[in-house]
Amino acid sequence: ADAGVADARWPQPQAGQYRLQLRQSWPPAAGQGAAPPAAPPRSPRLQALQRQLAQGGGTEAFWREMAQQGTPLVEPWSEGERLVTFLWRGARHGVRLFGSPSGNHEPLQRLGASDVWWASFVMPRDVRLSYGLAPDVPDIDATALEQRRAILATLQRDPLNPRTWGAGLGTDAGAAPVDGYQGRSVLQLPDAPPQPWLAARPGVPAGRLQRFWLPSEALGNGRDVWLYTPADWGRAPAGQRALLVLFDAHAYLHDVPAPRIVDNLHADGLIPSTAIALVANASSDLRATELPPNPRFADFIGGTLMPWLATQGVDVPAARTVVAGSSFGGLASAYVALRHPERFGQVLSLSGSYWWAPPGEAPNALARWWSAAPRQPVRFYLDAGRYESARGGQAGILETNRELAAALRARGYEVTALEHSTGHDYVHWQGALACGLVALLNPAAGITGQRSEEHTSELQSQQAIS
Repeated sequence: ADAGVADARWPQPQAGQYRLQLRQSWPPAAGQGAAPPAAPPRSPRLQALQRQLAQGGGTEAFWREMAQQGTPLVEPWSEGERLVTFLWRGARHGVRLFGSPSGNHEPLQRLGASDVWWASFVMPRDVRLSYGLAPDVPDIDATALEQRRAILATLQRDPLNPRTWGAGLGTDAGAAPVDGYQGRSVLQLPDAPPQPWLAARPGVPAGRLQRFWLPSEALGNGRDVWLYTPADWGRAPAGQRALLVLFDAHAYLHDVPAPRIVDNLHADGLIPSTAIALVANASSDLRATELPPNPRFADFIGGTLMPWLATQGVDVPAARTVVAGSSFGGLASAYVALRHPERFGQVLSLSGSYWWAPPGEAPNALARWWSAAPRQPVRFYLDAGRYESARGGQAGILETNRELAAALRARGYEVTALEHSTGHDYVHWQGALACGLVALLNPAAGITGQRSEEHTSELQSQQAIS
């Protein structure tokens, strides 16, 4: 809340009156937070720059080099690893890295008295993750959540990284960023699993996307539901159709192109003709009370949404119906299938938040509930990131996904459980969604038609990496 004029921008303003209200603000503390203790850089390139600075040189040539080759700076380390250095130019008192492999908002450190800020990590060659950099975060006396908001308020894309993601900034989205605060930057090392089904393809027809409003008396609210039916839905035999029910609709329409992914997979003969029901949250606040195991919400999905879909011409047996989501959405998927196995025979969970448990109980209630319930005809695809492990005394997503997979296998369930070099990240989930659909629908659906040799090879490559 520095004194001065705020600049608020809308990319497509509409005529009318607008009112902007600041509900809360904090002035910067008298002294900004202490910089991290100086450590010698591990990067050979930064070591060379450090020697040049000691001899009276400058950083202009270094920054021209970084602008030409792009950042982060990636250097050899070992046969299976690379040294990745995140960089920022010219902060006043500090920079925080959002999306680091540690899972924390790591501070960058300054190279001497120069304008170079850096943080280095040794990473496997198959890393893919998104990140942002927050320069000069205000040091405020506030809760952990408010401190995180201070980081998000200053978070920007890496200005020297051409790879961007989110907020319509995909490589084929055709949208120019409004400013540096929009979207995230992407780190993708050479062996990152391929994601060949994201881009629009000529010759693959788009289906029909409709928006509906579906109320719930039991929940006391309603929500948008988008229904996507592929172009050949009406022609596909009933026994060769599938359905994907997907939570967090906004993200899987605007950031992850779920309909396009499904169309491309189908065009390659990897999944049957698949409709998608994208279920929005009633509100951002209610997401945290509806997606974690909530009987009324699960019954809304199984008892209201599914019969309504049948009235729209989308009536698919449980064996070919996938319920899917990420984070709380992954947790909700496993719970909805537990409560309504007659509707959902496939669970696709991306970084599911299985640390969740009712107050006073040990983490991973879902593992206990599935272990205690009668065995059901349900198959599972569980995907988690290696950078989602436990920290700060809280159970981790990586560990609790492993526990759930072990519990399910002990009860005789068919489980595909994969781990990747990534964090809690839609940049990875957009590829994992595709692979999960193939793993769940391909064996059960009896797909006809020829697979593309090129994309079959890419799929096998990703499965081998996984």
